[in-house]
Amino acid sequence: MLGCWRAAAAISAGSGRWAGSVRGRRRLSMAKSKFEYVRDFEADDTCLPNCWIVVRLDGRNFHRFSEQHEFKKPNDDRALHLMTKCAQTVMQELEDIAIAYGQSDEYSFVFKKKSRWFKRRASKFMTHVVSQFASSYVFYWKDYFKDQQLLYPPGFDGRIVLYPSNQNLKDYLSWRQADCHINNLYNTVFWMLVQRSGLTPVQAQDRLQGTLAGDKNEILFSEFNINYNNEPLMYRKGTVLIWQKIDEVMTKKIKLPKETEEKEVEVTRTRTKVVPLHCDIIGDQFWEDYPEILAEDS
Repeated sequence: MLGCWRAAAAISAGSGRWAGSVRGRRRLSMAKSKFEYVRDFEADDTCLPNCWIVVRLDGRNFHRFSEQHEFKKPNDDRALHLMTKCAQTVMQELEDIAIAYGQSDEYSFVFKKKSRWFKRRASKFMTHVVSQFASSYVFYWKDYFKDQQLLYPPGFDGRIVLYPSNQNLKDYLSWRQADCHINNLYNTVFWMLVQRSGLTPVQAQDRLQGTLAGDKNEILFSEFNINYNNEPLMYRKGTVLIWQKIDEVMTKKIKLPKETEEKEVEVTRTRTKVVPLHCDIIGDQFWEDYPEILAEDS
């Protein structure tokens, strides 16, 4: 009996190739089991080739979330910067993202036309983006809200849209920035009426019903001495995230020849980082300044 045990041990320990082949056959037999048919129920969600893949996520029930966490109205810098930090984390993890755009509680991530990540499976793109963003929101919360306790985990939902041409993509991003302007102008006037004129939310809503952009600008200027064009660009234009090469100066300790002690010297290194911009992307100037975003070989 002892001899049989030693022989078996020798075969297992001394012949890794033989043991591995047994495991391999075992896995193969598992893959070909009678249960394998269940894979036929998986839907083919491969994204069309040569299309920009846009993943847009939105906060779920963020009106309630912002109230319970006492967000400042109409804009809370802490919340906006936290959203941007989460989006930067997503881009750094998924480097095939060419550009991202965010406002309020939403962010759009644009994957390169020729991206082969996840074999272009839509479900993979969406779940990776949303899960990375949501976990980052919880992880970095304390860095922006300090002593404000996170009462419960936030939720985000996502969707995927494919755009075949550069113009389609530019129009999509222009649409989102135009939406940012429309919403922010309304919210700015609304909350001025509530906070400084003492109107109830219902009264403020009634006051603004049917008003145009010019009417809202006039209310801000004549009643509150606010020139909307002087409001921060982050509020009016949202946030654009792009990749840029940045020169970073750092201190490094080195030991010079014929020297006994290390000395600190400044070293400049070029790194590619995700940089936030607050600018217009509806006009042509942005795309002329950053042609590499839409480059075919990007």
